[in-house]
Amino acid sequence: MQAGDANAGFQDFFKDALKSLGLEQELTETEIVSGLKEALEIGTNEAVRLVSNKDGYLKNPKIKIPLPKNVRRAENLLRNIGFGSKVDEFELSMNRAAERAAPKAKTIFWDAIKKMTFTDARQILKGPEDAATQYFREKTTGQLQDEFKPIVTQAMSEVGVTQIYNSLDRKIRALPFTKSIRVDLNQYVTDKALDGLFLMLAAEEKKIRQDPAARVTDLLKKVFAD
Repeated sequence: MQAGDANAGFQDFFKDALKSLGLEQELTETEIVSGLKEALEIGTNEAVRLVSNKDGYLKNPKIKIPLPKNVRRAENLLRNIGFGSKVDEFELSMNRAAERAAPKAKTIFWDAIKKMTFTDARQILKGPEDAATQYFREKTTGQLQDEFKPIVTQAMSEVGVTQIYNSLDRKIRALPFTKSIRVDLNQYVTDKALDGLFLMLAAEEKKIRQDPAARVTDLLKKVFAD
């Protein structure tokens, strides 16, 4: 399906369905917007659920949090000197920290949906296939950063990320002709966690636009009741 087709399908979905059932006048535009909000609540809830699950980040190659670039540059050297298990543990722990922070996003997303104006909703309905995701990025990124970073920081301390990272850095600095691998690890994991979350949210939005089965809400069940 082309992007234009997806956009048109999402925008005209309710109207066409009502017309085909002879119910065209039964739902107001306000109710249609309410249906969109319900669909977005379902989509955001599913995106958060997927990334919050165990291995939600780690086993999904699209959103897995990789080693920071400066660590990747030293990865082969670290493995060659017997630090391979530490490198693996480090990567695992970063992804576990992201999983722990992710549930915080649900309430923030839902608050943004509640504050969505009629104009916002119309722009999303008429917009590109990631219009809702763009809306959430604009409205929630700052708050998500504020909520995620302390949780990521605490989680990484609890699961040992910081200790492992410091250990790897000390080992690297002790070797000749190498540089420190220091980076703001808390910010790095927070940023990557949010990137992955928004990627999954965009995937859920695409389902809402293209897949009738993903549009099931109480309001839509009433419309499509047999």
